[in-house]
Amino acid sequence: MKKAELAFIIDDDNLYTNVLTKMVKVKKACHNIMVFENGAEALEYLDFALQDSSKVPDVILLDINMPIMDGFDFLDQYINLEHKLPKPVIIYMVTSSVSRKDKERAEQYSQVSQFIVKPITMDQIEKLFILPPEEEE
Repeated sequence: MKKAELAFIIDDDNLYTNVLTKMVKVKKACHNIMVFENGAEALEYLDFALQDSSKVPDVILLDINMPIMDGFDFLDQYINLEHKLPKPVIIYMVTSSVSRKDKERAEQYSQVSQFIVKPITMDQIEKLFILPPEEEE
């Protein structure tokens, strides 16, 4: 089983992102993590990363509620960029929202692999960063 080389955490909650980053490091679940405070920052970086596949994440943990560009707005823009990416990206919608409406909306995006309600557990961390066999090199 191959672990993710690079993951993006797109979330504006600094405490949460710090704790999550530490949990990932403790579990050695992913080699590198980049944190973005909103979807716009992450999209800007992804647009830059098109030139170098090592800068494209294997996994994105995406919050819904953020300033500037929320998770759904990110997904709407990501769809236009996705076909240009040099490899597939696994996106998990990770949110504190327990709204059925948010979950149903997230499920409408084929790009979203799973809807996860915060907090993420250590057991989940181990599973979220393992790449499916078809993505192994």
